[in-house]
Amino acid sequence: MAVPSVYLNGVNFGQGRMGLEEILAKIDTSGIERQAEKISAKEAFDVLVVGGGPAGAAAAIYAARKGIRTGVAAERFGGQVLDTMAIENFISVQETEGPKLAMALEEHVKQYDVDIMNLQRADKLVPGKNGELHEIKFASGASLKARTVILATGARWREMNVPGEQQYRNKGVAYCPHCDGPLFKGKRVAVIGGGNSGVEAAIDLAGIVSHVTLLEFDVQLRADAVLQRKLHSLPNVTVITRAQTTEVTGDGQKVNGLRYKDRQSDEERAVELEGIFVQIGLLPNTDWLKGTLELSPRGEIIVDARGETSLPGVFAAGDVTTVPYKQIVIAVGEGAKASLSAFDHLIRTSAPA
Repeated sequence: MAVPSVYLNGVNFGQGRMGLEEILAKIDTSGIERQAEKISAKEAFDVLVVGGGPAGAAAAIYAARKGIRTGVAAERFGGQVLDTMAIENFISVQETEGPKLAMALEEHVKQYDVDIMNLQRADKLVPGKNGELHEIKFASGASLKARTVILATGARWREMNVPGEQQYRNKGVAYCPHCDGPLFKGKRVAVIGGGNSGVEAAIDLAGIVSHVTLLEFDVQLRADAVLQRKLHSLPNVTVITRAQTTEVTGDGQKVNGLRYKDRQSDEERAVELEGIFVQIGLLPNTDWLKGTLELSPRGEIIVDARGETSLPGVFAAGDVTTVPYKQIVIAVGEGAKASLSAFDHLIRTSAPA
């Protein structure tokens, strides 16, 4: 499954799955301004969810079921799920595709009284002080206010930024071994990255594929010792250190290998394979929150057991937080939890003294 590109008069102005609404918004810039004015005129929400992925969808449903005024503002409803190939580990759904699941999430949310505002990229959080309303400002020029906010802006896979990576994304280049590993059963694959996530991916894939080549940029793996021992015990895994990936190669339709530079000898080498799993980390979508609330060294939103951030009345859920294991099913649960916590916060702060 390829990631499509959309062109206007020969110029690329969009990559990935785009709905008609998104295409029209890119063409009609005056429409964006009109929509921003319309959004800014809305009354304050009891709960405003920022982000429309699995965590955001779950948060919206749980809030709406409490009968409180609920809104969802998302850059694109469905989030990263839209660009996922096959999904076979979402409990009760044996097999589906990312776009289908994203559509199902949106349709479920629409069963409730939820104000969905799509194509809205959050740009700034203005925390309310002393019980005042929180405000979210968007790149479109719109702004919204709410008594509580749930941040569910997700994360994006850190990319290698080498030739061929974008061309063969979802044509052999993948970022989630848990999601896409079974699609490469019996094939030769590579894992890029020797940290915990990379080594865990290689161990996981070794039980599915015919052979795994793990490439690490540094002189040694950075994963925990117990993981390294397990990795080295596997007969169908090759580890290459001091390897700088320089290019993803293919036949125009799918991946057929990669090239890397040996950082010790400076020699260029090639590996023939059918799949590449990039495991060099996730980038949480929190650039717009820096200096506003507490973030981890990795840029993730720090949350407590209830999903609350360092700001009272501001909660967070999903891949954007410090909660480990970035999985759809976990994000859904975290979204529900954050919503229940937000409702509890509303009850306690509105109770008479």
